[in-house]
Amino acid sequence: MIETIEQAYHFIKKVKICTIFSSDKIEHTSLWENIDLPEKQPGEKGWGEKMTAVWTWKTQLPAMYPNEIFYGKIKGGFAVFMYMDYMIHNHFHQAYKDIQTLDSPAQHMYSKILIEPWDTTTLRKVAMREVSCTKSQFDTALKNLQITMNIVRINDSKFERDTWVPFKELYLDVWQQYVNDKN
Repeated sequence: MIETIEQAYHFIKKVKICTIFSSDKIEHTSLWENIDLPEKQPGEKGWGEKMTAVWTWKTQLPAMYPNEIFYGKIKGGFAVFMYMDYMIHNHFHQAYKDIQTLDSPAQHMYSKILIEPWDTTTLRKVAMREVSCTKSQFDTALKNLQITMNIVRINDSKFERDTWVPFKELYLDVWQQYVNDKN
């Protein structure tokens, strides 16, 4: 069972892909169900030790191991960690979809992220105003941009909010291996 971030790293390396939280809707194991830390106790303030670990490791693991741990979303919108080799050789080519195949809100958001990094809150406000989409439509578009490997979260724990960049900005070698584009 996992008690430290280093053990979490070795777990991901071993299993190749795991969801962050458990779900009956998916075949992959989860980091959550393999952590041996106390859950929130009745009357305890905050999230509890286990939730705090999972939530902070979600950002820290890809920042500490940027060439080995990938954080992203898979079909169904599940947040996952992948060992980099698995992402490159098994996942990317199956998940990638050209931005032109996504809906208008996703394309609009992508066009903004191509120019500069955007945090979720600021991007949501701008997208809802400029594209007249609902929060639900925004959330779906953001999720689909991640699932289709068009955007990724910046791997830097100094960013307090989830901040998005084009996938190819962080993983150009993977992009060039599978995507034939001139951008």
